[in-house]
Amino acid sequence: MTKRLAAFLVCAVASLAAQAATIDAVISPNAIVVTVDGQARVHTLEGKPVLYCGLEAFLGWSARLLGAQIDPGAEAGPVVTLGGKTVPIALLFVREGWLRSPALNDAAQEALAERRGGWACAPKTEPFAQMGNRVDPKITAGIAMNESSYRGRPWPWTLNVAGRGMFFSTREEAYAAINRLLANQRCDFDVGLMQVNWCYHGKRFASPWEALAPATNIRVAEDILTENLQRSGSAMKAVAWYHSANPERGGPYFSRFMKHVATFQ
Repeated sequence: MTKRLAAFLVCAVASLAAQAATIDAVISPNAIVVTVDGQARVHTLEGKPVLYCGLEAFLGWSARLLGAQIDPGAEAGPVVTLGGKTVPIALLFVREGWLRSPALNDAAQEALAERRGGWACAPKTEPFAQMGNRVDPKITAGIAMNESSYRGRPWPWTLNVAGRGMFFSTREEAYAAINRLLANQRCDFDVGLMQVNWCYHGKRFASPWEALAPATNIRVAEDILTENLQRSGSAMKAVAWYHSANPERGGPYFSRFMKHVATFQ
């Protein structure tokens, strides 16, 4: 190695070391302090903090980020390195349920529906208020409690196959199960938070994967409820018919729905 090349490498390494950036403090889900070459700067992130559980809960969770390496100038915004893997810090906060991103992307929907992070302390109606747009969230939340309740809350990765409820840990697992059913020419199953029946309503979705998206699932349920209301002229029947137009089945379903609604804040 020539002296000139060696000198160049030493300078390059020194330059990289000087530019190394770390997280010095986390102020809130949309503000972090980054130290670069001895100088501290506050970086703000797009979105709204999700602090239903309080700021202290978030600060306790985020303590693991202190001292982590970060690239503050990345195209996707500040990118943090954790466990040898890089991730945009805004995406990390959204995915873990502490930041509500401007757009309800998959990560935001999953955090809401699974009640991660700060969403864990939000009212049960909040995911439906955030992801629905035409029906009172108390109505969609009450139906979801009837349809996909697991451990006291609606669960997005739920299927009901010929009357048998199946709860999956992830969207990917539920999607794989749907594909197995479809490969066997089955359509007698309900999908997602709102348990939309595939035989009757599968064509409303672009794909089985999209059917599991919480926001899409809720909006299709809103379409069905709106159509039920137009046909029946009755809000009570619109809810009961979501399950069955047969009064012997729809009546008890509506009663269970009302019990859930009565518990909402």
